[in-house]
Amino acid sequence: MSRIGLKPIAIPSGCTVDIKDQTVKVKGPKGELSFTAVKEMTFEVKDNEIHVIRADETKRVRSLHGLTRSLVANMVEGVTEGFKKELKIIGTGYRASMNGKKLGLTLGFSHPLDVEVPAGLTVETPDNLTIVISGADKQQVGQFAALVRGYRPPEPYLGKGVRYVDEHVRRKVGKTGK
Repeated sequence: MSRIGLKPIAIPSGCTVDIKDQTVKVKGPKGELSFTAVKEMTFEVKDNEIHVIRADETKRVRSLHGLTRSLVANMVEGVTEGFKKELKIIGTGYRASMNGKKLGLTLGFSHPLDVEVPAGLTVETPDNLTIVISGADKQQVGQFAALVRGYRPPEPYLGKGVRYVDEHVRRKVGKTGK
């Protein structure tokens, strides 16, 4: 029994849901997203709520029930409120700036990095040590944030690198002299 899969998804005002066969299209003020589910899942809209219904009780279908419900719920939340990830840059000489549609990063390499911002995402740099990534698609926001963090992940000795704002980096003790 999937407890997550059985929960209905509330449709907020200003959000429209269109269901055709296995495809769910959600449209809201922040954008439009679509998702195609496996053939064993059906969707039903009643009383301003979306219900995900599974066809049978096989292990595969039961495991996909909660996943499908979570993906549709994230789509509804994304087009109404949006998702946001904040990154902090720590290190001497490390900085970030927006150059048109490219994110310019200086992270201690011999050359600056220019990262193309994917369509559907907005990237802001309020100051040269903070990067704010926002968009309607939760997976796309998280993937781009992980890509930027992957260029220089925080290292455990000095703590330098790109990290999430709420991330805690465990520090190691360095070498001890005589």
